Amino acid sequence: MALEPGGPALVEGPVEIALDDGTVARSDRFMVAVCTCRRSRTYPWCDTSHRPRERNVPPSENRNP
Repeated sequence: MALEPGGPALVEGPVEIALDDGTVARSDRFMVAVCTCRRSRTYPWCDTSHRPRERNVPPSENRNP
């Protein structure tokens, strides 16, 4: 297992994870990114929600009046 600082835990698969509600999430992939920040929409799997988002704001052509 490898732990990314501020990111997911990378685990060799297949993986079964028992969730708080008693259900079991399973992945048959050879490498699985398990969410450690709980921001993922696909929890317990990481969807990169831990990454900071930058807004792409196009520069104004004429900012000075």
